[in-house]
Amino acid sequence: MGKSSANNDQLQNLLNTVSGKLGMKPDELRKTLESGKFDNAVKNMNTSEQQKIQSIIGDKNKMEKLMQSPQAKALYEKLMGKSLQ
Repeated sequence: MGKSSANNDQLQNLLNTVSGKLGMKPDELRKTLESGKFDNAVKNMNTSEQQKIQSIIGDKNKMEKLMQSPQAKALYEKLMGKSLQ
C-alpha cells in the first residue's frame, strides 16, 4: 500500500470517527471543513466538547501541537491539496 493510499485511509478513518461524534455524515463533514465553515461542524457538539475545541483553537501552542499530528497533517493535505511542510 502506497503512502498516498495510507493517507487516504487515515483521512477517511478520521472523518468517519469525527463525523460520528458530531452526528454528521462523513461527506457532510468533509464539505463543511472544505468550505471553511468549522462552526457548522461544532454546533452539533455538547457544550463541554465545544469548550474544549475553543480552548484548543484559542491556544497557539495547543493548535501547533495538534497540527503536527500525522492525522491533522493528512487531513490538511487532503483538504487543501498542499503540504504543511
